[in-house]
Amino acid sequence: VIYKTLIITGAQGKEDDPDGPAMDVRAWDVRTGKLVWTFHTIPHPGEPGYETWPKDNWITAGSPANWGAATVDIERGLIFLPIGQPAAQYYGGSRQGQNLFSSSIVALDANSGKVRWYFQLTHHDLWDYDAEAAPSLMEITRNGTKIPVVVAISKPGLMFFLDRGTGKSVYPYEERPVPQSDVPGEETWPTQPFPLKPPPLARMGMKPDEVFTGETEHEKFCRELVAQIGGIHNLGPYTPYSSKEIRVIFPGQQGGPNYGGFSVDQALGYVILNSRNVAGMGRMDKTAEGDQVAFRRFSPLGKGSFNARFWDPDTQLPCQQPPWAELMAVNGNTGDIAWRIPLGTSDELEAKGIHNTGSFGQGGPITTAGGLVFIAGTIDKRFRAFESRTGKLLWETKLDSEGQTNPMTYMGRNGKQDVVIVSSGVNAFALP
Repeated sequence: VIYKTLIITGAQGKEDDPDGPAMDVRAWDVRTGKLVWTFHTIPHPGEPGYETWPKDNWITAGSPANWGAATVDIERGLIFLPIGQPAAQYYGGSRQGQNLFSSSIVALDANSGKVRWYFQLTHHDLWDYDAEAAPSLMEITRNGTKIPVVVAISKPGLMFFLDRGTGKSVYPYEERPVPQSDVPGEETWPTQPFPLKPPPLARMGMKPDEVFTGETEHEKFCRELVAQIGGIHNLGPYTPYSSKEIRVIFPGQQGGPNYGGFSVDQALGYVILNSRNVAGMGRMDKTAEGDQVAFRRFSPLGKGSFNARFWDPDTQLPCQQPPWAELMAVNGNTGDIAWRIPLGTSDELEAKGIHNTGSFGQGGPITTAGGLVFIAGTIDKRFRAFESRTGKLLWETKLDSEGQTNPMTYMGRNGKQDVVIVSSGVNAFALP
């Protein structure tokens, strides 16, 4: 991102293995190319947060990284960084502690790179819950007072409205006890932050009676999968992976919300986002001698993240009841959900009479001053327009390939406002 005469750069960190080059954020003088300041995503000795990692961990660790898009508040001279998860993603036995500044929103003084404040969305992240979505700036009104806020969200599906100057949550939140890990050497952080408003924006757990029903072939696959993994083992939000049983984790490593982020209708005070419901699934197994990570996630469906989800990998249909993806609007002035609808569908299930299941994907929405929301972000290849006030579908069209990116809008030469989206044909959910 650009701030005055500075180019500020993030990096792409490692995820599976902990060791690697430093993922520092740097500012460079655009005229001379000289390095102006450096921010360490893992604090060095003497810096705030150093004590939240094992001693000297920063020397070899290759994460967390600011791989998501940062946001600049020019008026206040602040840059808001979304920081990703620490490595290894699912086992933290070698990085015991809170692990600042992983899975956090960090506000830096854009001129000096000094930390003004931070808000950690997930402590000692064991779920790949990156805070990678670009934070958005808006003003909300509380008790007749306008408050400039930065809106923060990540894969756990919890949204926080943070005062831009202080980082304090505008709506109350509480640190709640969460389930603890049984994996040898792991020390789960005892609590995680939950806002009292807004409510969760993604499925946070699953009960055995919530397995998919209604279509014979997919229901058969799901029931056989449940039998194979020994039942639905889920302990609610922040269920850790286990070394004793295969667990179903909501939200999974894909979220909830993801890096597509969200948009703001400032006139309404609405934050508009898409969120998906596809669980992670697996068990933590001891690795072979010599592996630098003592435990890694195992899935009965096969290797890779694509197979570590609670779904049929051939059809990409999840095994819990729909909706599998939603589009929603959060009223920033009240903290309430203004509207919430399924986003997308399955052509296969539609043909069999099952409608509005939702169809997950990666891209996020944009919102225009004319009160429109544009979004693709589904594997059903549709591109849709909604009314931002109500969530009413205005039109949809089918693309030649999936639009797994955020749209953008511009004014054409004919004086009309056009909307454009990159449609590459790459299914981000099918990547290993």
